[in-house]
Amino acid sequence: MPNEPNVAASPEPTGSASIDHVEHISSNGTSLAYIIKAAIDPKVTTFLTPSELKQQVGFVVYPAGGEVKRHVHRALERHLIGTSEVIVVRKGRCEIDIYNDDRQLVATREILSGDIMLMTGGGHGFRMLEDTVLLEIKQGPYTGIDEKEQF
Repeated sequence: MPNEPNVAASPEPTGSASIDHVEHISSNGTSLAYIIKAAIDPKVTTFLTPSELKQQVGFVVYPAGGEVKRHVHRALERHLIGTSEVIVVRKGRCEIDIYNDDRQLVATREILSGDIMLMTGGGHGFRMLEDTVLLEIKQGPYTGIDEKEQF
């Protein structure tokens, strides 16, 4: 049907995205980040994160002529602790350092134009390797600089 997305029939995360293009970084059983490389090219709707995360990242695939029917999102009350962030590298390249909750370095990764990073826990820092534009998406409202603790 042209109004429906192409959806994979598998449990979350769904779809047929190559695991080679998605890296889940964790420390001592705690999820810290997902890095989704620009090379990912899902043919069906593919969510790359488990459904219980407070931020969901996925690709919704529609055929030509498909549409998203008009809708509103119901006012649901959610209780969230912490802030998750999605970073999309629009231009350039950088290195990201990913830290656990004890502020210990767990991983360093280079992310390039088109790559996506979802921070689910711990801490992070970036070093720009060339002129870089990052698109940042996170929950609001932003309450001010008090939200960040630098280390």
